[in-house]
Amino acid sequence: MAQSPQYVTLGIAGDLLALPVDRVREILSPQPMARLPGAPSRFLGMIDVRDQGVPVLDVRLTLGLAPAEDDENTRIVVVNAAIADEDVAVGLKVDRVFEVTALDADTLDPPPEAAVGWRAELITGIGRRNGRFVTVLDFGRLFGAEDLRLFAA
Repeated sequence: MAQSPQYVTLGIAGDLLALPVDRVREILSPQPMARLPGAPSRFLGMIDVRDQGVPVLDVRLTLGLAPAEDDENTRIVVVNAAIADEDVAVGLKVDRVFEVTALDADTLDPPPEAAVGWRAELITGIGRRNGRFVTVLDFGRLFGAEDLRLFAA
C-alpha cells in the first residue's frame, strides 16, 4: 500500500497552508537577521544555521499579504530549494507551524480560477484536513527569477 504524501501545515494570516515535508530541513524560532542591501522587501535578511548563511523570505509578503509582527508562534521553516540544479537552504518566515500530516485525500483539487487575494501560480492545489481547506504551495514557484539571482552567488 502506497504511503500518502506528508505535508508540514503552516498558518499564515489565519489561513492553513502546506509544504511537502520532504523539502523541510528544520523549524526554528525567530532570530536576529542581517539585512541584504538592495534585496526585495520580502527578503528579511540572513540567519546563521550551523555556520551556514541562510536567506529568509517572508511568506506573507510573497503572497501579497500585509506583514505581521513576530509573536510566540512565529517560526522560520528552513527548506531545501532546488536552484540551478542544486539544493540551497532558504528560510521561510511563517506565522505558525501546526503539524506534519497527510491530507484527507491523496489528490488535490486544482487551484481556484479566481484566486482572490492570492497569487494563483504559487498554489499546487487545495486539500482538506479535518474539515478545513489546506492550500498547498507550489514549492518550485515560491522563488521567482529575481530571487534566484540573489541566491546564485
